[in-house]
Amino acid sequence: MGGEVEFHPAALQEARAAVDWYSRRSRLAAVAFVLELEVALSSITESPARWPSAIGGCRRYVLHRFPFLVIYREHRAAIEVIAVAHARRRPGYWTGRVNA
Repeated sequence: MGGEVEFHPAALQEARAAVDWYSRRSRLAAVAFVLELEVALSSITESPARWPSAIGGCRRYVLHRFPFLVIYREHRAAIEVIAVAHARRRPGYWTGRVNA
C-alpha cells in the first residue's frame, strides 16, 4: 500500500503521552520508543493485511521492545491509527473509536 498514516486524535495523544513518560525516565528510551513506533508504521503501510485481526475490523501490531500495540485499520486510501495502546492496561478500551 505505502499510503498515508492518519492518527485518531486520542491515538496521537496516547503516543505523545508514552514518549513523555519515557522521556521523564530516559531520553534514550524515549528516542527508542519513537524509532520503534516509526518502524511499526512503516511495516504497517508496506503490508497492512499482514498483522493479526482485532476487534471491529481493525488490526494490531505489537511493538517488540515496548509494551504497546498499534491498533489500526485501512480507511479510504490511508492507514488510520485508532490507538497506541499499552498492552497491559484496559484491553479493548479503544473500540468506541472505531465507529466514531
